[in-house]
Amino acid sequence: MHIDLLSSSSSKPHFDKILIANRGEIACRVIRTAKKLGIKTVAVYSEVDANSLHVQQADEAYCIGPAPSSESYLRMDKIIEVCHRSGAQAVHPGYGFLSENAKFSEQLAEEGIVFIGPPSSAIVSMGSKSESKNIMSAAGVPCVPGYHGTNQDPQYLFEEAQRIGFPVLIKAIHGGGGKGMRTVHAAEEFQEALESAKRESLKSFGDDNVLVEKYIVRPRHVEVQVFADTLGGVVSLWERDCSVQRRNQKIIEEAPAPGLTSELRADLSAKAVAAAKAVNYVGAGTVEFIFDNDTQDFFFMEMNTRLQVEHPVTEMVTGLDLVEWQLEVAAGNPLPLSQSAIPLVGHAFEARIYAENPRNNFLPDSGPLLYLSTPTPTHVFAPTLLPLAGSSASSDASAPLVPSRSTSSVMAPSLRLEQGFTQGSQIGVFYDPMIAKLVVHGRDRKEALRMLRRGLEEYKVVGVSTNVEFLRSLAGNDAFIAGDVETGFIPKHFDELFPPISDPSPEILAQAALFVALREHSSQTSSPSSPWTTLHARRFGGDEYERIITLQKDDSSAEPITVHVKSAQQPGHFNVDVQSGASRTSFTSVPASLVSPTTFNSTLNSASSETTIVSQPPPPAVPASLQTNTMERLHIFSGGQKTTLVLPSPKWLLSLGGDVLNAAKGALRAPMPSLVVEVRVKVGDKVEKGQPVVVLESMKTETVLRSDVSGIVKAVGCKNGEMVEEGRELVDIEDNDS
Repeated sequence: MHIDLLSSSSSKPHFDKILIANRGEIACRVIRTAKKLGIKTVAVYSEVDANSLHVQQADEAYCIGPAPSSESYLRMDKIIEVCHRSGAQAVHPGYGFLSENAKFSEQLAEEGIVFIGPPSSAIVSMGSKSESKNIMSAAGVPCVPGYHGTNQDPQYLFEEAQRIGFPVLIKAIHGGGGKGMRTVHAAEEFQEALESAKRESLKSFGDDNVLVEKYIVRPRHVEVQVFADTLGGVVSLWERDCSVQRRNQKIIEEAPAPGLTSELRADLSAKAVAAAKAVNYVGAGTVEFIFDNDTQDFFFMEMNTRLQVEHPVTEMVTGLDLVEWQLEVAAGNPLPLSQSAIPLVGHAFEARIYAENPRNNFLPDSGPLLYLSTPTPTHVFAPTLLPLAGSSASSDASAPLVPSRSTSSVMAPSLRLEQGFTQGSQIGVFYDPMIAKLVVHGRDRKEALRMLRRGLEEYKVVGVSTNVEFLRSLAGNDAFIAGDVETGFIPKHFDELFPPISDPSPEILAQAALFVALREHSSQTSSPSSPWTTLHARRFGGDEYERIITLQKDDSSAEPITVHVKSAQQPGHFNVDVQSGASRTSFTSVPASLVSPTTFNSTLNSASSETTIVSQPPPPAVPASLQTNTMERLHIFSGGQKTTLVLPSPKWLLSLGGDVLNAAKGALRAPMPSLVVEVRVKVGDKVEKGQPVVVLESMKTETVLRSDVSGIVKAVGCKNGEMVEEGRELVDIEDNDS
């Protein structure tokens, strides 16, 4: 449920058909609102996205090129051609890709197609971080001290950094998402960071110009959602806190920002409205501020001239459909509500579910979603927060920046899921690794956090590494619960967020072994319920009804664990003996059954449970020498925790080759499927420990591989521009100490 827009006989009609120039969850999100309004939708897709969810949900879909975005989603000519072929009257760009491309907006206008976004002049002004800061300063919006000029000489930029004082932040003047951004703590790190930022900026945005500004040591990232119409009306839809980040990218957002006074909220909103007016803004935009935790001062950072990834949290606390607002404004209608009528009720969180490995520096992962089970949504958009308004909205600039808090009913906690992929989908290396967004709303921050933790406990993924476990740890962290957030939150609380992985409990080991034993037997019998209910009449492995299951932690150095499973006197019951090192635990007469291929019921220590256990077989084409990848993995989801165990490979298979993932010191391997951006060494070169050797790119993220030894380059197994698979040896360095 959401707040409906005001209807008026004088309102201009909506478009009949729109094209969505995007993919994934945001494309699905726009399609949902369009269908609600009776607007037909046109999807575009690359060759690898042919079976994607947004393609299935749209009324029409057109292929526009190969997988690389430069050959598909960034091809303005192909998108405009599809507009003409399909009869689409307008284009919704989503976020990323062409959403902040002024040239695209201008070309659409030349072709008589409406761009559902701001005018190109606003995109140009606010898309340049340097120009935007000059505009903001003139409009009375405070800015961070720094150099925002056009001189891009590396030595000059270095001198400016010294003048500002380290630490400094190097930022691409165009784009967002943390691309082309580097924090520099010391003078000797500056040149390498500058080169990397410029290279990444050029690839991402086609422009390598950067600015340098003071890095605030304990900053928060607070942003204000603004909306403007073509008639001069501008309103604030209040603020969000997006402070907790990794690699300068957001992973969890909330609204409203914790700990702000009403006076500070009003000041932030007023400055954001002034920023939008300064560039004659139209549509949805976000004015981002750096908030200094130490001084309580805030500074303009940048403006995103599009709908944000985190817009659902604003929808949840206002009860508004922001995509619907975009379509209203693009059709030429006034803002649906005045400033004084915009509510702010309760608290909302959004957690981004990424295919990545948080314990490996959040490196992105790729592969199929072999298994996906999500919490059940209770709302598609947001809870109803206000009675329907009875008069047309005004955009009176004098309207107070005080949220409306009247509600039509008592709210219940709610959960919303935004996703663009389903079970069986492929998470590739060409695009952002975000799988979905989990959004929750509660009457206060404490209740919303409780909803978030519960939703994350119910989120189960197998096939790619994800950040779900990390998000659960974050949502349960004492400092986060207290609202004591900052952009350096993760490194500051690293040990608490990444505790040592505990050994699996005897109960988990027993469940895993029973699952394997039952599964093996289920393939030999047609019994639809408990496969071993007739075990007393069968013999397996000799005179005793017994299975010996060897398990191992998902760690090549872990010791194997032996679990004996025997039939008990009562059919469907088993005696289980777990032997892990010197520890031994026995369970007698355990009832157990397979409800489905992934659902397992058992009662251990008088506690009954329904456990999800998913088997992940090794990839069929993996060489036998990749020892850790030839093991079958068991993913056990129990009590909100995920435990991964492996069934060790047979000895004859391991004898075919060595474990390349535990290769000799000095061998650098691709940590993920990647594009080789730059090879910085050649055979015979001398390298020092820590020296950059290879630069990789995966899912729009650049990774620098550094030598872990000092020595001589013996071999180079890759070249610039080449796609390499995970585990490929890229450079072999002979250690001087060898």
